[in-house]
Amino acid sequence: MNRRSMVKTMAVLAAAPAIAAALPCSLPAYAPAFPARDRLDQGPFDIEQDEGWLTALFTTPSEKPVRNPGLGLVGYTWEESGPSLAVRESKRSLEDQVELIASLPFVDVLYIRCDWRNVQSRPGRLDFDPVWELTLDAARRHGLRVAFRVQLSNPQFQPKEIALPQFLRPRIPMVKIGSLARHGSFDYVEPRYDHPEFRKAFSELNHLLAAQFDGNPLIEWMDLMQYGFWGEGHTSSLPNPFPDYVTAERTFAGMTSEQLDAWNKTPLAVNTQPDISHVGNRRIIDMAMQAGAWLRSDSIRLEEPIQIDQIANRSPWLAAIMEDGDLRQYDITKLQPDSAGVNPMENYMLHTLDLRANYWSLWTESDNLKRYNEQYPRGFERLRTNLGYRLRPAWIWQRKRYHTSELIVSVVNRGAAGVPGVLWLTAKSTGSEWKLRGSLDPGQPVGGGNRECSFLLPSGFVGRVNISAQIEIRPGVFKPVAWACEQRLNPDGSIGFDVKAPDDSAWRKGV
Repeated sequence: MNRRSMVKTMAVLAAAPAIAAALPCSLPAYAPAFPARDRLDQGPFDIEQDEGWLTALFTTPSEKPVRNPGLGLVGYTWEESGPSLAVRESKRSLEDQVELIASLPFVDVLYIRCDWRNVQSRPGRLDFDPVWELTLDAARRHGLRVAFRVQLSNPQFQPKEIALPQFLRPRIPMVKIGSLARHGSFDYVEPRYDHPEFRKAFSELNHLLAAQFDGNPLIEWMDLMQYGFWGEGHTSSLPNPFPDYVTAERTFAGMTSEQLDAWNKTPLAVNTQPDISHVGNRRIIDMAMQAGAWLRSDSIRLEEPIQIDQIANRSPWLAAIMEDGDLRQYDITKLQPDSAGVNPMENYMLHTLDLRANYWSLWTESDNLKRYNEQYPRGFERLRTNLGYRLRPAWIWQRKRYHTSELIVSVVNRGAAGVPGVLWLTAKSTGSEWKLRGSLDPGQPVGGGNRECSFLLPSGFVGRVNISAQIEIRPGVFKPVAWACEQRLNPDGSIGFDVKAPDDSAWRKGV
């Protein structure tokens, strides 16, 4: 089943409720979800202030891939139909398949998209399918991270199977919502998300998952558990199972609020699906973005203009996760190049840079991915050297100020996206006599941008200084960042330079 073929012609249902028409047509500008604190002076640094200056460090941008938090290529160990085709056809074990995906040199994050029944089989505890431990173990061994989505509904296995765990099925009413002729004559079913038993069980699931994974250093993000098919916020061209719009929006908003409240350390991602099923998507996206949730879309080519606009023009401190939505098997026999010699998948993936995206999602077929990369290496190479952010201290100046030295650090971002959170810089003497630390504004420097900041050094200091960076990816959660420069870094990821004495011959006068 191609989920995008199910929805691409359904931009708006014909009989839209009047209340839906009254919703705003564009998102407001959002305030950062990070409290401002320890903000470094970010200029401007006028020349009239100079009492003498010199360039202390001048770095070269690196084109090598970096595995920093908040960016990368995402290999799937499990998708909505299960593991790879080779595993489903019993040609390969799940253990071997997970290892093959994790071993691909261009994969940075491993991803699990599974049903509720794959994580819980009884009340009060989680019971993970084997793919979970296999994925987490592979990530530890290969230096990767893990992301996931737990689907509350999944049409892939209907009518034989639904996404809910077996123990919940007698307690939660299921609503027939209709059939799709090209997929058979059976009626798809959806749970009554507003039913007290569903809400009770959902709250338990959310808190169990948060207790297990929120703040786990291996977990890169969690997709919000959203209403509808594949957890994407829609049920294709079929109606929703709610009695009215108000109930639908209130329920969907309540589920979203519970997740935003429970997950404080690990980033959440919200699907940007338009409200074709009339369940309150606009409000959910609004709530999630205000709370700092990242944006994602499961297609780059088949999506509606509003989704492309939302992602391309999001606030710079929000990451974006993109999936191809079509041709995801990377079967090179089906990828006929166009008149320019560009195959369709390469065209898809390079469009992610137009959206200033942070992640590009791969699929489960490791053999196809390997063959594709061998025949068409340009796509993955371009993404690995441009996707997300790529930071370096391009210039560091020392100048005489206030009877001591001031360092002006120019952080340049050669990547496509802004910093997904807040960048913190640390300046420290090599002997650890002193350490200075402070933050830039959220999202800075933006993709292709430059942001300057300053540190005032202790009086009379002369010697070696190291500059390092961290991202505050959620309020109070810090992750180290590797500088993307060709100059040699210290073992801790910092880069060093010398602070000169006041009478050094390298000094120049600004005026």
